[in-house]
Amino acid sequence: YGLVGSEMCIRDRYKYFRKEYIYMIMLKNVRLLDPCTRTDDIRDILISEGRITKIDKDLYLDATLMARANGERLKVYDCTGLCAAPGFVDVHVHLREPGFEYKEDIASGARAAAKGGFTTIVAMANTKPPIDSPELIFEVLKKGRNTPINVKTCACITKGMKSEELADLKELREAGAVGFTDDGRPLLDENLAREAMKVARNIKMPLSFHEEDPKFIKENGINHGPASDKLHIFGSDRKAEISMVERDCRLARETGATISIQHISAKESVELVRKAKKAGLRVFAEATPHHFTLTDKDVIKYGTLAKMNPPLREEEDRLAIIAGLKDGTIDIIATDHAPHSVEEKNKDFVDAPSGIIGLETSFSLGYMHLVKPGHLTLMELMNKMSYQPARLYNMDRGVLREDEIADIVVFDVNKEWKYDKSESKSSNSPWIGDTLQGKIVYTICEGNVVYENID
Repeated sequence: YGLVGSEMCIRDRYKYFRKEYIYMIMLKNVRLLDPCTRTDDIRDILISEGRITKIDKDLYLDATLMARANGERLKVYDCTGLCAAPGFVDVHVHLREPGFEYKEDIASGARAAAKGGFTTIVAMANTKPPIDSPELIFEVLKKGRNTPINVKTCACITKGMKSEELADLKELREAGAVGFTDDGRPLLDENLAREAMKVARNIKMPLSFHEEDPKFIKENGINHGPASDKLHIFGSDRKAEISMVERDCRLARETGATISIQHISAKESVELVRKAKKAGLRVFAEATPHHFTLTDKDVIKYGTLAKMNPPLREEEDRLAIIAGLKDGTIDIIATDHAPHSVEEKNKDFVDAPSGIIGLETSFSLGYMHLVKPGHLTLMELMNKMSYQPARLYNMDRGVLREDEIADIVVFDVNKEWKYDKSESKSSNSPWIGDTLQGKIVYTICEGNVVYENID
């Protein structure tokens, strides 16, 4: 295998490799889970030159002959007892570059993603400066090509994320943006939101919205309720989210645009999306692992490691999010991976920034809190972590079929692992030090093993 940058990058026992075709790879006796075709069966998967060349049973002889004919070496991975699915796709990641590289950069974020089973991630545009020009898009994509995985980026809806004037969405699409968002800031001007939806509809691109109206928020990052009362602060009223979701569902009906409600947190918001879908609107929603696992009570336990926007809400809201995932109201699981330094998170609650990292723990939390209790099947979890996010953002990823790009995650649902070290530059996670179930064994991106943990 080639080197990452100027030297092989080995973090403890984890290995990361550059995209370079040397081996023909066969995954032997693996449980194949493809949410597109609903295939769930024990198969062999043969990979050559970045693509899946054959899926069948007992492929060793065919693979040997094919490797000889192509002048390649065959590397066989015995995956008995393991599962293989399309590489995970995270459409909501903060890579912090440019401007905040002390928290995270594109390279470190990609390493964390590979460890978590992600082969494609989409960076948010709230950097410094914000991603609102072709030049900045080119820079992110250029640096992304030097990582072991696929790094995509959204661009801003408004110039400078100032909510005053639309960015040139068509130009940004042509430069390589996969979607548009001012994530981190709500788009409060209704006329501007309407205009953005009309433009996005015409160029067939999705808009993703951060739904928090500041007029209902006194201190952000915590739900207004018993937990905020304990801290003697008001916090964020649920109306902050509900009012914005209600408005944007109405505008989506008016314009015919494709929109996604980011990091949905309130039960009323889930119901608004459910009604929009029943009405035939192209309204989608994403849920984060922290919103379907934690509540505002955990703010008392974890402090600023449970501070996020929108905030953790009550148990009824958590259960409503799970119900929305179960019935298809919520299409996507996205991490909202938000790195911050130790010094920043150690500030008083009101002064500390919101957000936690999540790329390395997303699958385990989904398995432990959604699949094991019976809320989702393993196939349904794969659907929300790979196929659906890829479809919304018009990517040729999220499937595991012959002739498709070989982006694959291999995992062991029965294996426990201790989250004792983050590959991110930051460590702001409430699960650091915890033992989790559902271990990523291999991450394969474009036919190369870019992460391996076989201990």
